[in-house]
Amino acid sequence: MGRILAIDFGKVRTGIAVTDELQIIASGLTTVKTEELIPFLKNYCAKEKVAIFIVGKPKQMNNTDSESEALIIPFLEKLSKEIPSIPIKRVDERFTSKMAVQTMIAGGLKKKQRSNKALVDEISATIILQSYLYSS
Repeated sequence: MGRILAIDFGKVRTGIAVTDELQIIASGLTTVKTEELIPFLKNYCAKEKVAIFIVGKPKQMNNTDSESEALIIPFLEKLSKEIPSIPIKRVDERFTSKMAVQTMIAGGLKKKQRSNKALVDEISATIILQSYLYSS
């Protein structure tokens, strides 16, 4: 069994979270510059066994695709060409950024720490991954 890796794709930076090898616990891994995402994923997959990629699917309140979906589609096409052996699934990512900030508040992080957008992206990826784990 391999890890499940979740991606909170962003125009500038992307949050990444992974499970343990038994696919039980979701943990934030890191945030990378989006331009470095494919090389990062290839390197990570060379070192760790990854069973599936979970990629957030941004939706509007009326359930239509968000504008940022147009940025994600080319990434998905490139990812499936660069790492074809790992399947990709999508998970609704509505409200994950807000949930990430609420998690940071609940965890007692100071306002300055909560303004760290990279940390918000990493926590958002963890929420996306946790959502997938709950639903499967």
